[in-house]
Amino acid sequence: MGVAPLVFDWSTFGPHTFVPPAGVMVNDETLRDGLQSPSVADPPVETKIRIVRLMDALRIDCASLGLPGAGPRQMADVVALARTIADEHLALRPNCGGRTVESDVRAIVEVAHRTGHAIEACLFIGSSPIRQYAESWDIQEMAARSEAAVRLAVSEGLSVTFITEDTVRSHPDDLRVLIGAAVGAGASRLCLCDTAGAAVPVGVANLVEWAKSAIERLGAHVEIDWHGHRDRGLGLANTLAAMEAGATRLHGTALGIGERVGNTATEQILVNLELLGVGHRDLSPLPDYVALVADALGVAIPPSQPIVGRDAFRTAAGVHAAAVIKAQQQGDAWLADRVYSSVPASWLGRRQEIEVGPLSGASNVVHFLQAHGIDDDPRTVAAVLEAAKHSQRVLTEQDVRGIVQSMEAES
Repeated sequence: MGVAPLVFDWSTFGPHTFVPPAGVMVNDETLRDGLQSPSVADPPVETKIRIVRLMDALRIDCASLGLPGAGPRQMADVVALARTIADEHLALRPNCGGRTVESDVRAIVEVAHRTGHAIEACLFIGSSPIRQYAESWDIQEMAARSEAAVRLAVSEGLSVTFITEDTVRSHPDDLRVLIGAAVGAGASRLCLCDTAGAAVPVGVANLVEWAKSAIERLGAHVEIDWHGHRDRGLGLANTLAAMEAGATRLHGTALGIGERVGNTATEQILVNLELLGVGHRDLSPLPDYVALVADALGVAIPPSQPIVGRDAFRTAAGVHAAAVIKAQQQGDAWLADRVYSSVPASWLGRRQEIEVGPLSGASNVVHFLQAHGIDDDPRTVAAVLEAAKHSQRVLTEQDVRGIVQSMEAES
């Protein structure tokens, strides 16, 4: 069954149509920005290696392995991860973060030399007036520092992404100077950042369009990355706006873990790319990936977390459940997976779940009993439904079996 007869998509109808560019890549920052969260644990390198393998299984394009210039342990972990990618011939392309200072560039070069693997250097400098004021920086000195760092990395055989931190609060005149210096020194990508989570989608679109024009004026072929935070709750919306405007690599972290309240969630980016028809991935490893990251970093997965939360494909509401059940009774798996869900549970190796609770109807109870191999005679259905109506939560399988056992004892 095709989508067109049953689902109407307003994003393709009317004056404002969503047309994402082709060839969009994903860069996972879990092992760099994710570990900068003040509430997480930095897991052992063996666990990080498992995370990297699952990134590759998901066909995530690129991943930050960390900040090798931050200390001996960070260097050792990054080297081990890069060696794993090289030795196991993973398709995942690694990069490392660093400041626009010689010592950080040298650390990334060392990783490349020790592993024999191509490492992308992602070099950052704060670009907003407020950051310049706080740091007592001069824009010309910043440009010279950026040019020197990029030129050093390129001379050592590294590809470079130049990152302007806090781009969304930066003045075009300053950005023009910094971008010109970095591109002139050989940077092949430019990363625009909403470091403080301050942007709204229209601002993101304006920024990306401006950056494209600035690059065109330089006569260079430089691709654009987008790195967003979600302090205003707009992480995913801003990421999609950046993509629509022309960003070709999108940054995220598992569960959105990161500085302060975090980043755009990688799993949300991946699923939305698939839904928009520009993805190319098997998403079935996604729940395992997120669960591993959550366990390794000591972060709980909220039940209502989109896509991977416990409740993502679970309902106890009578009207919703009835529609899903009717679709299942028709033997139409496609319909049952979409009648009350915009994200197909089957993509993630999951299924639509029908529970029994205070807002349930008899159809919920019948379905639940059948699914758990319990006799669905009318007397049992009535007893379970009565208990659910007086409950303050959904009933567990243990609750339902207890009701059945009580009825049998009374018989």
